[in-house]
Amino acid sequence: MPEFTEQDLRAFEEHGVSAEEVRRQIDLFLHPPPFADLVRPCTPGDGIRILRDDEKASALEAYEEARAANRLSKMVPASGAASRMFQSLLRYYRAGEKIDRKTCEEAAAAGDEAAGELIRFIDGVSRFPFHEMLTGSVDGGRAGGEEAARRFDVLPLLTALLAPDRLDSASLPKGLIPFHAYEDGVRTPFEEHLVEGALYGANGNRSCAIHFTVSPEHRERFTELLARAAPAIGKRFAVSFDVGFSEQKKSTDTVAVDPENNLFRNDDGSVLFRPGGHGALIENLNDLEGDIVLIKNIDNVSPGQLDEHLVVWKKYLAGHAARLQKEMFRHRAALADAAGGEPDGAALEEALRFARDELNIAAPEEGGDGGARSLAERLIERFDRPLRVCGMVVNTGAPGGGPFWVRGSDGSVTAQIVESAHVDSGSPDQEAIFASATHFNPVDLACAVRDHEGKPYDLTRFVDENAVFISHKSKDGRALKALERPGLWNGAMAHWNTVFIEVPAETFTPVKRVTDLLDDVHQKGR
Repeated sequence: MPEFTEQDLRAFEEHGVSAEEVRRQIDLFLHPPPFADLVRPCTPGDGIRILRDDEKASALEAYEEARAANRLSKMVPASGAASRMFQSLLRYYRAGEKIDRKTCEEAAAAGDEAAGELIRFIDGVSRFPFHEMLTGSVDGGRAGGEEAARRFDVLPLLTALLAPDRLDSASLPKGLIPFHAYEDGVRTPFEEHLVEGALYGANGNRSCAIHFTVSPEHRERFTELLARAAPAIGKRFAVSFDVGFSEQKKSTDTVAVDPENNLFRNDDGSVLFRPGGHGALIENLNDLEGDIVLIKNIDNVSPGQLDEHLVVWKKYLAGHAARLQKEMFRHRAALADAAGGEPDGAALEEALRFARDELNIAAPEEGGDGGARSLAERLIERFDRPLRVCGMVVNTGAPGGGPFWVRGSDGSVTAQIVESAHVDSGSPDQEAIFASATHFNPVDLACAVRDHEGKPYDLTRFVDENAVFISHKSKDGRALKALERPGLWNGAMAHWNTVFIEVPAETFTPVKRVTDLLDDVHQKGR
């Protein structure tokens, strides 16, 4: 372990990070934690629940009770930059060279995905919700922009879209990019989430609480858009909005190391800190002290998701979480009433069945020195945790994580969301299990984050601190290894009670590339 200089210690203090925490992070580079030990994928009937009609009805009843009690809120991670949306177009813009359509088509036919995306972008220019803004920013105005598209004159359009003195779209957060066009104007994802919140997140007092995590450099633009958009949306749906913003804390930044695991330093000798990834947002969620919190990514919106037959699935998730939480606390109370004596056998059996069938908890074995009382105490501990109900869509080959049964270091098997980065690529067996997943994680969660007394849990107590991800990056031409904290819906929630429910594929319509906005599902508002 390195010795830290006075300058280092001052930097740690400014970040709100202790020297001990920095040493812990360096030790993770020196001794990386093991990969996830996948047992099998969660599948329908084995970890993934397909809601029956009676369960949907029960979920809606519990949702209405939670709504009437003003328990609902919504959290949207919205700090993600739009740069990846425009990655292919940025390649051509930065090259600054003219390209004719034939050359581009030949490159696309040879497998160049960026070339294919460029063709789709130019051909679909008139169908983007930001079409008028874009063509109006081309030298010569809208007519010049439309003529450029017709002649496949790429650079004027890319300049208007990406240049810092024009729309500068790639430097914006996704939440501020126009995504959808309607008869009464265009909407950004930020505005779509306000509409969604009004449709399923309005409490009994008609107030809709939504929290967005944003980057500090764009916070003012979000607040300005809120001031412009919220009054009209609130009037349309007869709701008021209680919107909050927060940023990733500096204290969640992590250090980096060089290839030899020495602390990476900038050219001036200072320690390099990097953002700790979306897992840092467990701190933001913790600070909200919410009750039933729905979480969804900023780019997963579409006009079709505003249809009632899809909105109702958010109500199912929230209601199912509220119902399960109520049942958890009922069983906890029944077992705790024994007050040190032997628990009622029927109550213990009912609690075991609930843990296994409803919460994906492998029933602990009865016996040992404590007998039934010990078993009851272990169940009470399991029932005294935050709960997440996670929507899962059928896997159609999209990259990303999914639901799996995972064996922990203590031998227990729990339901977890696992990303490819946590799977041992050198193990054919583990790779095969990961590839056999039947479902995909769309990040569609309903979280119950209060205890049986109604007090907010300290969510930092339930993080698997070893579920980190080490990536290889570079800075100023020098290689480094970066550390990402346990993901928000991965290791940061590893010790929560976890339930997976299959939801319709139509509830997952993310925009990863700008040309995704040309898909039919994103054109429905027109």
